[in-house]
Amino acid sequence: MNEGAILNKPYRISAVLFDFDGTLTKPDALDFSVIKEILGCPDEIPALEFIESISDAQKKAEAFNELNRFESRAAANSEPNPGAENLIRTVHSKGIPMGLVTRNSMDSVKVSLKNFNSIGLDYFDVVITRDDPVKPKPSPAGILLAARKLNVDPGQILMVGDYVFDIDAGRSAGTLTALLDVNPRVDKRHLECDIIISCLADLEPVLHMGSPLPQGKLPNKMLEQILNGFSFEDPALLISAGVGEDIAAADISREEVLVLKSDPITFATDAIGHYAVLVNANDITTCGADPRWLLTTLLFPCGSTGSEIQHIMHGLNHIALKYGVTLCGGHTEITDAVTRPVVVGSLAGTVRKDLLIDKKSMKTGDCLLITKSVAVEGTAIIAREMESKLLSLGFSDAEVCSCKQFLDHISIMEEARIARDIGGVTAMHDVTEGGLATAVTELSLAGNHRIRIDMNCIPIFPQTQRICDAFNISPLGLIGSGSLLVCCSPDTKDDILTGIRKAGIHAACIGEILEKGEGVVAIHGRKQTAWPKFNVDELARLFKKKP
Repeated sequence: MNEGAILNKPYRISAVLFDFDGTLTKPDALDFSVIKEILGCPDEIPALEFIESISDAQKKAEAFNELNRFESRAAANSEPNPGAENLIRTVHSKGIPMGLVTRNSMDSVKVSLKNFNSIGLDYFDVVITRDDPVKPKPSPAGILLAARKLNVDPGQILMVGDYVFDIDAGRSAGTLTALLDVNPRVDKRHLECDIIISCLADLEPVLHMGSPLPQGKLPNKMLEQILNGFSFEDPALLISAGVGEDIAAADISREEVLVLKSDPITFATDAIGHYAVLVNANDITTCGADPRWLLTTLLFPCGSTGSEIQHIMHGLNHIALKYGVTLCGGHTEITDAVTRPVVVGSLAGTVRKDLLIDKKSMKTGDCLLITKSVAVEGTAIIAREMESKLLSLGFSDAEVCSCKQFLDHISIMEEARIARDIGGVTAMHDVTEGGLATAVTELSLAGNHRIRIDMNCIPIFPQTQRICDAFNISPLGLIGSGSLLVCCSPDTKDDILTGIRKAGIHAACIGEILEKGEGVVAIHGRKQTAWPKFNVDELARLFKKKP
């Protein structure tokens, strides 16, 4: 039994069923001791079961009429439980089917719902009451009927209630169960349920963790929630896992730090080796280290040929050598677990301890620089993966070829080394999945400082803007390896910009570091505007609708 915590077992929630009285409505509307006294029902027998046991048909009908009148009066005076309407709207917004499984009558449910401000019967995809021809809870029959109507496996249903009958029915049906702990008649000590909540709002993180995720990186809030349960106690660990932290750093000697990085490449198969080396090497370089040793796990779909595998492995080795990295080992496998080649790179590098750049070192008043332009990588991928579409949209062969060559600029190692060697750098972060919008947000979280961005200063190459306009996507949310964010002292800002530009790399100042905290303040002209947020990378969204 879990009390006030997220379920500690893997689960998926494809539908939610609620008890009604006492769960979605306040529990004091119905006083069953009153109706039991009217009916002559013993305390230890539930009212419905007592009425069903009456053998005289007329007396049974009169008892049901009395129960209905009692429920109707109580329903008219009932009130929504705190958080009930917000929770129902949240479930509805996620597209998760909902239902009611209650021992109440349909009429009393309808009357009670009139007291809700914004929720009606139409929010529920299925409603099972005692008027339906199934045994009431604690029998699982109503839940199983709801599962059939929703076409959902009972094992992927969350049953929410405030009484033992709700939990027993859910367990018998094979659902997940959540007890709303508001009923003093429930003895929790011997109750077997998956989670106990003190209020309905406590279900929101449970639903969040049980909902299918979109393609792309794990959402930052979820990653933070998961990592909060980790303990990093090794004293040699200088930089550990965290939102916005792309590497780990370990103290291995008095003078040297070992920097570690791992990242998969799951698309752009024509240049997968190029990406596998540079995406990992970029992150190593952002902490001031030099990438040195690469391990790769190569997964190929069934039916791959030796020639195809050789091509990728030779490409990996060629790019690694070009950037001074040694491909020193790994694993290669053909498996039906993938439908296209996947390369997982694990890269190690080293840096002098006094040159290690930790994002936690950023300071209020630092300047924020960016190199090249936003969405360099996304521009290259779209040109390589959707060439025929671009040509059909009026792009010339030369324009598409130019965009493809953006692949040659996704390394940020040169500018990172220039900035490191000039000095005054307090943090660096490369722009990857989710584009500049996500990268700046991650930098704020990792460095524990708010950041101000001047939207007018963000550089966008004209080729990138034209591609984004053609596909109605935002360059700020498009995957962007090739762009480096540099936090530096105002005293060294101009020297760093000059040094990077002398190397033939575009660089610009786009903002400044504010006080401690988290979040991004965006300025457009003289007005503050919302900093964009992308739940999935624009590339993933584009490829999802790709014919």
